[in-house]
Amino acid sequence: MYLRETRRRNRDGSTVAYLQLAHNERHPDTGAPTAKVIHSFGRADTVDRAALARLVSSISRFLDPEQAVAAAAGAEIEVLEARRLGGAWVLDRLWERLGIGAAIRRVAANRKLDGAVTERVIFALVAQRALEPGSKLACTTWVAQRVFIEHLPGFSDDAAYRAMDFLLEALNEIAAEVFASVAHLLNLDVDLVFVDTTSTYWEVEVPDEVADALREDGHDDEESSPVETATRAFGHSKDHRGDLPQVVIAMAVTRDGIPIRCWTFAGDEADSAIIRRVKDDLTGWNLHRMVWVADRGFASAANRAYLTRGGGHYIHAEKLRHTNVEAAAALARPGRYRTVVGNLRVKEVHVAPGGVGDGDDGARAVRFVVCHNPEQADRDAQVRANLIAHLEQLVEGSDTWTARRRDELVGTLKTKPGLRRYLRRTTGGLLRIDRAAAKREAHLDGKWLLRTSDVTLTPEDLAAAYKQLLAVEAGWRDMKSSLGLRPVHHRREDRIRGHIQLCWLALLLIRVIETTTSGTWRTARHELDRMHLVTLATPHGTVAQRSQTTPAQRAVLTALDLSEPPRFFDFTPDTDQT
Repeated sequence: MYLRETRRRNRDGSTVAYLQLAHNERHPDTGAPTAKVIHSFGRADTVDRAALARLVSSISRFLDPEQAVAAAAGAEIEVLEARRLGGAWVLDRLWERLGIGAAIRRVAANRKLDGAVTERVIFALVAQRALEPGSKLACTTWVAQRVFIEHLPGFSDDAAYRAMDFLLEALNEIAAEVFASVAHLLNLDVDLVFVDTTSTYWEVEVPDEVADALREDGHDDEESSPVETATRAFGHSKDHRGDLPQVVIAMAVTRDGIPIRCWTFAGDEADSAIIRRVKDDLTGWNLHRMVWVADRGFASAANRAYLTRGGGHYIHAEKLRHTNVEAAAALARPGRYRTVVGNLRVKEVHVAPGGVGDGDDGARAVRFVVCHNPEQADRDAQVRANLIAHLEQLVEGSDTWTARRRDELVGTLKTKPGLRRYLRRTTGGLLRIDRAAAKREAHLDGKWLLRTSDVTLTPEDLAAAYKQLLAVEAGWRDMKSSLGLRPVHHRREDRIRGHIQLCWLALLLIRVIETTTSGTWRTARHELDRMHLVTLATPHGTVAQRSQTTPAQRAVLTALDLSEPPRFFDFTPDTDQT
């Protein structure tokens, strides 16, 4: 039994086709097969195609799955390959919506490069960091065999390095355009800019000695801003690996948690100098009223003056120990706290320059906000009690020790300031617990101190703004874990900087996804990775068809206001049948 098509020529020369359900029977006399029509469906151009589809579906219910597929194709279907589609598709759509692809193509065209190819390669390197971090060489295989990226069948590692070099060269233009597009599309609140730094290290024993010799004197004149460089050098390690050379990475983030720019500096660059470079690079971005929020590592009188140039303002934390006279006066000033939200209490204090008085009689006052968390205060008190108890065990019986042995113990505590601050030595050289120091520390439990030049923000806004620095710290965690910032497989200074910028672009995309969907990128990625593009070989050619959209995948696409990928991406007819 089969469906056949018959044709009839009209007098006017036109041809009409008819569809009929028929089967062959042998003639009783001659034995020749003869077609017998069981049912006529009518003209082929007017037949109810949906009814035919329902008939096929009804018949398929009585067949095994492999028989149904083979019957639908007229022969056996073979699966050629299956590639991940969902994650790369979503990242690609956001990449274009945020204007990143357009910015790269335009800047590349101005440099007489193939903008389309350069943009596709850069996107592939960024998508790899977000989906399956690996080396640039591994990315070439990843794109060629494991994932489907539209308009990019593959590329070489040389093309990857050329794209990274271009990205680094055109970074200022691209970053400014991307920020303008992202700020407009996401309606970002950019009156507050959060700045923080981290470091990443290399498993090598020596720093970049040649590069160090070529660098200018690293003395901070507190007026100029440092130059970006990825010179690996020993410095203060945020990863507690001071024994390994590193580079310092800075990032500026909006209050919505969107990273707007990333910088790379030598491993021994000080935070207090880095923020000046951040301000200089963002000056031309048409940011009208800027309040810079930074941690205590950025605090210095020179930085405060630098950040207020052009009408800017700052919010930064002050050190609680070994601090300046104005901050010490603010901490000592009596006053009542008031609860602003949850377990957070604040107290506003005005101090005259030099720490004497409240800044009355025309003197310009310095505004401080003392923040206090009672729950954190209890935890700090418990930690201090544990430290003192441990220290008492260490010095127990030390009166009978030799002076040399006591000196050795004190020397071992120099790398443990938490213990060392509660230890004192008598005039006779004996070791004792410093109860006075413990009492002074008790006054700092659960507190942090903010200094600001902005008189319009309320104490509640100031405390909340500083707590949002946690968004920057979350970005560092994602960069070092989900995005595979480390280990860095590059040794050249420019390639290191390019690698870090790829991580920044990947972080930008996943932060937009997380902000829009109110979920984590890890959850969305795991669900989207279930969507595959399968290439099938049929008797009529090859066809690329994606898997069906799951409810969870549809929820992610709906939250991001993205349409589902096309059901079919490609069909290549079999040339032997044409």
